[in-house]
Amino acid sequence: MPTTKPRWLDDDEMRAWLAYRRMRLLLSAEINRDLARDSGLSEADYDVLSNLTAATTTTRTTPTTAGTTPTGAADRRRLSELAAHMQWSKSRLSHHITRMEQRGLVRREEVDGDARGSFVVLTTQGRETIERAAPHHVHSVRRHLIDRLSPEQIRVLGEIGDVVLGPLEGEGIPED
Repeated sequence: MPTTKPRWLDDDEMRAWLAYRRMRLLLSAEINRDLARDSGLSEADYDVLSNLTAATTTTRTTPTTAGTTPTGAADRRRLSELAAHMQWSKSRLSHHITRMEQRGLVRREEVDGDARGSFVVLTTQGRETIERAAPHHVHSVRRHLIDRLSPEQIRVLGEIGDVVLGPLEGEGIPED
């Protein structure tokens, strides 16, 4: 806790802060509701699947969250790397992966030479699921956010994200 006098938010700062919090809450709720309705996936499912498709370097023209979907036999990531990238604890991700395995979306594979390590691998069913979900998801993102903004507002939002996320990206992941 700071030992100096607090720097309270002024009216404009408070408006921006409260608008961001409310926007984040409502956007997330709407987009996640659409995702569940359109594909049967949770936000966490979609995050895992889209991160696995982004784990390769070859691409084709099927959209995921934005851009193209990578393809190939390398739709895999070490569980520990995926957890770090998603800002999840390894334990939380491991439990979620178990539920996704039961639905046939992913599987685990051992890491040669590392008895404790494992890869999370996208299955054919997982690939088909993300490919069906992605067009609906991007439509929802457009409908609830992107298409409501001008090109200038989109550019500024991206810049704001870069400024805020830059220092946060290196602050670490949750511990198990």
